[in-house]
Amino acid sequence: MMTSASHEDAAATFDPLRPRLMRVAYRMLGSVADAEDMVQEAFIRWMGTDRSEVREPEAFLRRTVTRLCLDQLKSAQHQRETYIGPWLPDPVVEEAEEEEDVTLPLMLALERLSPLERAAFLLHDVFGLEFEEVAATIQRDPAACRQLAARARAHVRDARPRFKVDKQRGLELAQAFFTASRNGDMKALGAMLAADVSVHADGGGKRSASMQPIFGFDAVMKAQEYLADHFRKNGSTLVRAGFVNGLPGFITLEADGELQTTAFEVADGKIAAIYVVRNPDKLRHLH
Repeated sequence: MMTSASHEDAAATFDPLRPRLMRVAYRMLGSVADAEDMVQEAFIRWMGTDRSEVREPEAFLRRTVTRLCLDQLKSAQHQRETYIGPWLPDPVVEEAEEEEDVTLPLMLALERLSPLERAAFLLHDVFGLEFEEVAATIQRDPAACRQLAARARAHVRDARPRFKVDKQRGLELAQAFFTASRNGDMKALGAMLAADVSVHADGGGKRSASMQPIFGFDAVMKAQEYLADHFRKNGSTLVRAGFVNGLPGFITLEADGELQTTAFEVADGKIAAIYVVRNPDKLRHLH
């Protein structure tokens, strides 16, 4: 039977590692709630482990979380296939001074990988583990892990940011977009958009959102004109600007009383892609 002293002993080691384990789980799953569940399950297993036998608690717990996530990804695959409209990862809002290693476009590219490719790439390329440690974690030999990571790298190459956006400039662009889109200043809005701009909106069937991504300047401007009319009649309040999954953006409170996040992929000073999360299930943690 678990004593309170034993529970405290387990928590004393685990709690300082929880943020790092959450980073692994969230990047594997793209869901805050699922990541929290995996980390909590790892803690339950940690309490039941003979901890005197564990030389490196962080490595042990990272392996546990990664394996739990691999199992979870298999069931998530079916949920993605039946998901209504475009799927976007849960928005995680960071402070401006934080440096994000996995931005939203990269997280979308990770979705196209197999669970093992995803794990090998994240553990080696993002978290900096040696392939021997990756091999021990995903229970494949190091040579196979090298191949998995190389395949993943080839798939996600285009999704890695080619140039860094100045943080302050990114926030200014997000603020200007909010103002122009809510005021209906189409000229100012058009000046911010790239010719091949796209919009990806995730309502998950719970709130209105385009069922397909919108591609191209003209189509996006047409959609923005429609939305500007909606905002004029119904209102939209800026909660705060910030970085959403590493991209400049903002959180708004919409007329239906629900939150919404908007994030911008910026290339050559112009907005190349707009990512909007409206599914309330993905925004609960922001409340």
